[in-house]
Amino acid sequence: MADDGEKREASAQQQGEQHGEAAAENQALSKRQRKKLLKQQKWEGDRELRKQKRKERKQQRRVERQNCEEEEHRDDAQSARKRLRREITPSSLRLVVDCSFDSLMLFKDVRKLHKQIQRCYAENRRAVHPVQFYLTSLGGQLKQGMDEKDKGWVNWKDVTIKTEHYSEVVAKEDLVYLTSDSPNVLEELDQKKAYVIGGLVDHNHHKGITFERAKELGIDHAQLPLNSFVKMNSRKVLAVNHVFEIILAYLEKRSWQEAFFTVLPMRKGAVAVDKDGTAVQEKEEEDSGSEPDPDTPEQTEKRT
Repeated sequence: MADDGEKREASAQQQGEQHGEAAAENQALSKRQRKKLLKQQKWEGDRELRKQKRKERKQQRRVERQNCEEEEHRDDAQSARKRLRREITPSSLRLVVDCSFDSLMLFKDVRKLHKQIQRCYAENRRAVHPVQFYLTSLGGQLKQGMDEKDKGWVNWKDVTIKTEHYSEVVAKEDLVYLTSDSPNVLEELDQKKAYVIGGLVDHNHHKGITFERAKELGIDHAQLPLNSFVKMNSRKVLAVNHVFEIILAYLEKRSWQEAFFTVLPMRKGAVAVDKDGTAVQEKEEEDSGSEPDPDTPEQTEKRT
């Protein structure tokens, strides 16, 4: 028991000596030294805060640099568009969308036609050789839908919009109706002509109606040379904007095949055809199958 008491007494004495030394040390420091010590302690305590601030400044510089690069890219893109606009050469060729089939369509199909016409307008505005764009017989459901969904259409530029039938707007001898039912194949575009595209979305409910209308009016008619360059899985009837865009592409590329494959959607399953009408892909498969390599194990296995 005596030993324990002596140990506690010695421990208390040691602690007292340590407190005394710390107090003596604080008293030994001058006011200036104590201020410096507090400053150092604050510096150490703010280490994480400074680290966070550096991280934020670095992030801010990165964002500013990115914004600057994006702005430069936009400036370059605008300059490129301006240069392209200066290189545009308008075509004298006229493309007419015949909107006289309004009463034959459901309103949902009229909305589809509206979107196709919007696409025609947009593509013509940025084309290298924009055509003279006409909308004729505009009225009924189509005009109602355009007024409700696209109020800006009244401010469209470089387009002639008429309520009259196209036969009252363009001279009869200048008209050529583009219809897939025509026996005539269009080989070349005549810049003096006005080519009419039937504004009809009917899912084949009124097959051949555009061809019949052209014959009734006694105007020329023709179909695009699709069969000469393309084989498709689906029917040959194309949407209004596809016909419009194909003609724009042809005016730029001077090649029907390039024009077709630039515009036709993948779902049409279009493949190129050779001069004899055979699909190029099928011909390649036939050629590759006619001269098998006997040294190839896979081909040997197939033959067996």
